[in-house]
Amino acid sequence: MLRNKVPEVTALFWATKLLTTAMGETASDFLVKTFDPYLAVGVTFVVFAGALALQFAVRRYIPWVYWLAVLMVAVFGTMVADVLHVQFGVPYLVSTIGFVIVLAAVFSLWWGTQRTLSVHRIDTRPRELFYWCAVLATFALGTAIGDLTAVTFGLGYLAAGILFGALFAIPGAAYRWWGMGATAAFWTSYVLTRPFGASLADWFSRSHALGGLGLGTGPVSLVLLAAIVVCVAALSARPRGSSGSGAASLEVPQGRSA
Repeated sequence: MLRNKVPEVTALFWATKLLTTAMGETASDFLVKTFDPYLAVGVTFVVFAGALALQFAVRRYIPWVYWLAVLMVAVFGTMVADVLHVQFGVPYLVSTIGFVIVLAAVFSLWWGTQRTLSVHRIDTRPRELFYWCAVLATFALGTAIGDLTAVTFGLGYLAAGILFGALFAIPGAAYRWWGMGATAAFWTSYVLTRPFGASLADWFSRSHALGGLGLGTGPVSLVLLAAIVVCVAALSARPRGSSGSGAASLEVPQGRSA
């Protein structure tokens, strides 16, 4: 049996997760628009596969290894969702429904074989595999939901970011004060980090004509990468078992299981 290979769910975890989702959006856009799209997707897939292989090769949670895998899932997952829409013409509503079905299937198989969806018990190879399948599905789903809301429904990137930010806070509050289960709260928040972070990243990076600030995907990606490096360094410096704070931490008190 492996040691649990995912980090504790603290405020710093959520901050790092939001930064990776945001960078996944801007980095994906930058790569496919700067280089040949097929080359960009192919190279990204190779790096994504290598990052996941490294994560599976280690036998314990190592912050930089874990977050590198999460970041590459964010970039590649965004590309997958965007390719479905741009290259194959799949409407965002259809892709959203499709990814909901995929995520539900992953959770069903995970629960049916393991009898737990807890991120505090990723300590066997099958659970680790299910975990990363769920992570990839949540990124693709979150991308589709975010684009559906901002573009198809015409809400705009800033308004969509504010909306998803408010929705993201609800499961944490429900877990802490209203009795929502830790596992349900975690995965609901996890899905919502994607459209929350990506919508704000789009607002910063997209042109004024598209409702953004026009800062560019390249510069915004670099700033986000620097912030991620700082967060991962902070996570690496903290001893295992220390806790964060914040209403949306979704930490699990003794006697409660996620």
